[in-house]
Amino acid sequence: MISTLLQYQLVSSNIDRSLEIVAQEPTVERETAYYLENIENIDSIDDFLEDDRIFAFAMKAHGLEEMTYAKAFMRKVLEEGVDENTAFANQLADDRYVNFAETFNFARYGDTATVFSKAQEGTVENYARQTLEENEGESNAGVRLALYFSRKAADISTAYDVLADQALAETVYTALGLPDEFAMSDIDKQAEYISEKIDFEQLGDPEYVDELLQRFAALYDLENGTNLDTVPNLQISNGTPTTISIGESLLASIQSLKLGGS
Repeated sequence: MISTLLQYQLVSSNIDRSLEIVAQEPTVERETAYYLENIENIDSIDDFLEDDRIFAFAMKAHGLEEMTYAKAFMRKVLEEGVDENTAFANQLADDRYVNFAETFNFARYGDTATVFSKAQEGTVENYARQTLEENEGESNAGVRLALYFSRKAADISTAYDVLADQALAETVYTALGLPDEFAMSDIDKQAEYISEKIDFEQLGDPEYVDELLQRFAALYDLENGTNLDTVPNLQISNGTPTTISIGESLLASIQSLKLGGS
């Protein structure tokens, strides 16, 4: 088993090619073709929910696959849209529902909600990305977490955004070397501590995110028992990874540092 660090870098260093490979998988190719052929013919919430393949595709594309069964719940999300502060989706802590209601905005656009690019090509791109992350997660859950964080990073503005998302929180807890008990502490104290360690204004900077995910990957492998006699160096300039020896004491000491070098 290769390290989380190397597996993540192999995928993310050429993300377009990785997504292209996923898109060519028979199941993905078949479901994508069906979706694109039929989505623009969906002109109501009823039509959307009644076509199981269309609905399942859209739900997976937005990371909501586990909620595909909850059609009554999703109907409420769609019917109320996002334009009013009191709308159902706006009251939920998980912003995936807001994103879903914005993409399939029947409440605002009625029977033309599915003609926009975000409901068509945008959803197809999201489906491929979700599938890529799932595929990588089958061999290493840490890689799935890292890919997810890298995708969401630019939209994270506060520690509360992290704490509201279980996957983001797990990534940050691990990257900062925090014990399981930390997640049980007061939410405001968690947010304060995380804010001291992470500069959220820099999460739009790929280099800063990469630094965070290098730390996450090293500590994830340490926590999960991956062989760390050698850890691949992320600086792969000629396509051939080199290795460096990293002791556990050095990895553990990472948790005391603040990202950015101070």
